[in-house]
Amino acid sequence: MSVAHPRQTPEQVLDRIDFTVLRRLEGLLQGDYRTLFRGGGLDFTDLRAYQPEDDTRHIDWNVTARMDAPFVRQFVEDRELTAWFLLDRSGSMDFGGDPDKAQTLTDTVVAMARLLTNGGNRIGAVFWDNDVQAVIEPRGGRNQVLRVAQQMMLPTTSDVTARPTDLARLGNAALASIRRRSLVFVVSDFVSEPGWERPLAMLAQRHEVVGMRIVDPAETELPQAGVMVIEDAETGEQLFVDTSNPGFRQRFADAARRREETIATVARRSRVDLHSISTDDDVVRSLVTMATARKKYRP
Repeated sequence: MSVAHPRQTPEQVLDRIDFTVLRRLEGLLQGDYRTLFRGGGLDFTDLRAYQPEDDTRHIDWNVTARMDAPFVRQFVEDRELTAWFLLDRSGSMDFGGDPDKAQTLTDTVVAMARLLTNGGNRIGAVFWDNDVQAVIEPRGGRNQVLRVAQQMMLPTTSDVTARPTDLARLGNAALASIRRRSLVFVVSDFVSEPGWERPLAMLAQRHEVVGMRIVDPAETELPQAGVMVIEDAETGEQLFVDTSNPGFRQRFADAARRREETIATVARRSRVDLHSISTDDDVVRSLVTMATARKKYRP
């Protein structure tokens, strides 16, 4: 299980991740961590006729229309990969115990950033809370990871009574900001207003998009704690509920199940490779599981 470490400096966070996460990851993956990062840094080289096994995201629709037959773009992989982290810092990301979703996001992103930069790659980040809070342009090296960690540890500036998270706006912001083909990690709980399917699908047409969904077990199963107050982390709305009521617990579980199904369906339609990372799981185990799943996702 991950352990939260409040009031740490970015340097302390990075040292902790290096010591407790990175060494174990490199030993367990033994180079297979590259399966986490395939397909990001690519340069266009040529066109050829489409084959049944080709990735449809590489179809050149303008040439296809002119030739009246499908053509795909061919790419050559750069030695240097560029990865972007789109980081959801909305109110719902503060949910959870010790650690909460925000801490799990920080540990996961720092570990991923270290893996990438240790391989000579560049990372950038967009910090989001219904508006772009900050953008860190892609660079390599340890200092770049420190910049990202420092920004993640700053308090957000949004009002808790603001409208609920709208990931569609994050997708549109990324489309406007990320020009060169990259590997894009969307790190969020994906609790959002509807309508984010199209922007993320457009993003996935231009880039390889990996969704890293930060979840907490209490979001899908209520503890039997009697009468309690629950609060919407994004709107501040409060509600008295009786968690010992079987009917209420069943309705809560049904709503959670529908939310899970909706997120999975939208991610699949958007061609976003979605992985869940739980606050009660070990970061190393989560990333190894993700690497194993991506071997199957990418031929």
